[in-house]
Amino acid sequence: MRRRTPIILAAATLGVLVLLAAPGSRADASPCPAGTERFAEYRLFFGRSRDGVEVVTDAQWRAFLAEEITPRFPDGLTAVDAAGQWRGPTGTIERERTKLLIVLAAPGEEGMRRTDEIAEAYKRTFGQESVLRVVGTACASF
Repeated sequence: MRRRTPIILAAATLGVLVLLAAPGSRADASPCPAGTERFAEYRLFFGRSRDGVEVVTDAQWRAFLAEEITPRFPDGLTAVDAAGQWRGPTGTIERERTKLLIVLAAPGEEGMRRTDEIAEAYKRTFGQESVLRVVGTACASF
């Protein structure tokens, strides 16, 4: 996604929400329901355009998923097509195709490190300014 200001504001707002739901906080104090386990939940939003032009094709996304994401989270993940939008510098609404990555992983710093690596690789590979990351906790069963 191209504009930093809305991303920074959204990230700051989400950062507050993440702190409220961070492991060890009051929001996290209740146990998971019977039959479920606690996981760290990561959601990464990958914009596919730069300067109004799509620069990440479906084939390029599949290659990035195979080469950068899957090796870091081989136990499983979900990638979803999404539609991103934000207010551009002229006040108009900018839109772009987006990929939403959802990963559940063991709580701890390892998942943060891996998602940092993925975001940095995406920005470097496709010339993107940012990758939005949302971090929380989830109770899940498989």
